[in-house]
Amino acid sequence: MRDYRDAKAMAKALRDALADHQMTIAHSEALEIVARQFGLATWNILSAKLEAAGTAGEGAEIAFEQAVPIVRIFDVAKAHEFYLGFLGFAVDWEHRYGDDFPLYTQISRGGLKLHLSEHAGDATPGGNMCVYMTGIRAFHKELIAKNYRYMRPGLEDEGTRLEVTVIDPFNNRIRFMELKER
Repeated sequence: MRDYRDAKAMAKALRDALADHQMTIAHSEALEIVARQFGLATWNILSAKLEAAGTAGEGAEIAFEQAVPIVRIFDVAKAHEFYLGFLGFAVDWEHRYGDDFPLYTQISRGGLKLHLSEHAGDATPGGNMCVYMTGIRAFHKELIAKNYRYMRPGLEDEGTRLEVTVIDPFNNRIRFMELKER
């Protein structure tokens, strides 16, 4: 799996993929697209991040950044109704290789990022993820108030945590959890 340190290679791969479909873009345009895919406004911002990572040196401690699950979707309208309308996420960026190509997009809310993909090889429908959070009672109240016709999740007391479980239109399950003792 590539990360931001592979940005230049990703830009080259994007240009090569587009060229296979008789579409050309400048290398600088590809770099800007890659920067947006990482949730950054411009290539200059991503370039600064790359430079900072390069100065960390080989003795730097290992650190992991946030994991971003890829969630398989089949219908953009249904995905937007569920993730944007019901769960309250916002679209950070969208990508398609052409007008009639599958969507790959990043959505986020309150520090949680998800990638939604119509691409067949990106993820398997029916996935399950656990999302640790705070403010679960307010989140539950917000969801119930929306009167979403396909789901009215409960707030479950599981002993050491509270849970709200939702299932998207593509059978992907998200278990929002708040630990009782922190």
